[in-house]
Amino acid sequence: MIKARLRKQLWSTEGEMDLNVELSIEKGTFVTLYGPSGAGKTSILRMLAGLLPPDSGKIEVEGQTWFDSGQKTSLAPQKRKLGFLFQDYALFPNMTVRQNLEFALSKGQKSTIIEELLEVMQLTAMADRKPELLSGGQKQRVALARALVPQPGVLLLDEPLSALDGDMRSRLQGFILEAHQRFHLTTILVSHDVGEILKLSDHMLTLFEGKIIKSGKPAEIFSNHEVSGKFQFTGEILDITQQDFIFVISVLIGRNLIKVVADESDTRNLNIGDKVLVASKAFNPIIQKL
Repeated sequence: MIKARLRKQLWSTEGEMDLNVELSIEKGTFVTLYGPSGAGKTSILRMLAGLLPPDSGKIEVEGQTWFDSGQKTSLAPQKRKLGFLFQDYALFPNMTVRQNLEFALSKGQKSTIIEELLEVMQLTAMADRKPELLSGGQKQRVALARALVPQPGVLLLDEPLSALDGDMRSRLQGFILEAHQRFHLTTILVSHDVGEILKLSDHMLTLFEGKIIKSGKPAEIFSNHEVSGKFQFTGEILDITQQDFIFVISVLIGRNLIKVVADESDTRNLNIGDKVLVASKAFNPIIQKL
């Protein structure tokens, strides 16, 4: 379990902000930090990683104290058993894929984990290539594999897929979820992508101006109530057409275009380009703006 109380005065383009949060994350949970830019999401990851010292507070992971302002304790970043994946790949350009992974081995650690990660991330065939010969998605898989080499208990992800296109992003989400489950990780993701959050996360924390204002399951938070049914998808409205007394809403979900029949009241707050949740409730399709 991760238990953390974090307080930090931060400065941004909007001025001074007092970040003040308390976290309690069960082991094995996939949690997303969500909220507007400048809300403090990345700062929380950096404080957990030891890259940014809190002004006050305490961080405890699986019973081990990583930071305690009262006791003046602060474990060095390299001694915190976590992996950190950033937006940029930060690979060594002069090293092959295998060498990039080997560089992350801890002192005395067996190298068998390298072969396992190459296989899991489908990188075996390109193990001897240098980063310049890899696509963006391949580089991100190498970066993810490297973050997992020390076999961390905690994985921190700071919008790692934001620069990738839709198809590649979806595939990489699958790799992240497989790694989370296979290596029994506690994963904390920063993301603005609603579909990504719904696909990956068990729990979500919404931040605003340095405070946690919502906490719960992503579907419940985004839809403002629990949606039951056999399917839930997120997509973008491409068209809203009136046909007699009903409206037909065309929604792009991945590569698929679906049409949802709605009445006038359902469409009042909807516009072309809106992100929406399409789900079933009482055997009828419903559509809600996110």
